[in-house]
Amino acid sequence: MLGALAVTAAAACAAGYQTMAPRGQWYGQTFTGLRRGSKKLALTFDDGPNDPYTLRLLDVLAKHDVRATFFLIGRFARQCPEIARKVGDSGHVIGNHTFNHPLLIFKPESEIRSELTECEAALSDAVGAHSDLFRPPFGGRRPAVLRIAREIGLQTVMWNVTGYDWNAKSAEEIERKVGNQVRGGDVILLHDGGHQAMGIDRSFTIGAVERMISRYKGKGYQFVTIPEMMRASAETEVV
Repeated sequence: MLGALAVTAAAACAAGYQTMAPRGQWYGQTFTGLRRGSKKLALTFDDGPNDPYTLRLLDVLAKHDVRATFFLIGRFARQCPEIARKVGDSGHVIGNHTFNHPLLIFKPESEIRSELTECEAALSDAVGAHSDLFRPPFGGRRPAVLRIAREIGLQTVMWNVTGYDWNAKSAEEIERKVGNQVRGGDVILLHDGGHQAMGIDRSFTIGAVERMISRYKGKGYQFVTIPEMMRASAETEVV
């Protein structure tokens, strides 16, 4: 009996872990990068648009001629549509990060669908045509989340490297944490905003991005968008 309970408890823990694990695939396929060793890296930014830090980040990316992927919160896109448009006009990819940034694993299916469709509408109003990419807030998903995203026509994108920039004390700390994880072919999670409010200070993230671009370009890496990385993945599978 105790053995059966232990197995059941372990299975429940594993199932719970998979709802938040960035690279977990139990509940459906998500994109987490290329095979280790690729010389491509994808910078991704969550929780914008965020005034004024998204604009400052765009300046850094433009300076280094780097394109990134931004997962925008719908309510912030409605609040600052001009910044959202600037992201797209600067050549970056825009994806769906829900309208209000809830933890979807605890939400009913009707609310999940509403969060995704309302964000799609907000992005369309702000920027027009945009990508079919979706990143769940906090990375939280269960089978229904991924199924509803597919029904809406969205592809779910996770990550395999994070800078933990939401609580970092310096740009150097963010760069170090990313550097400890990068192996090539990585999707790097960073934040240009914060889901609780507009105006969250992301100065450390911006500084870290400038340092990382110089560092990894110097090592021969190429920064690409998520759609570019997906195409490279598809080409590798065909070969």
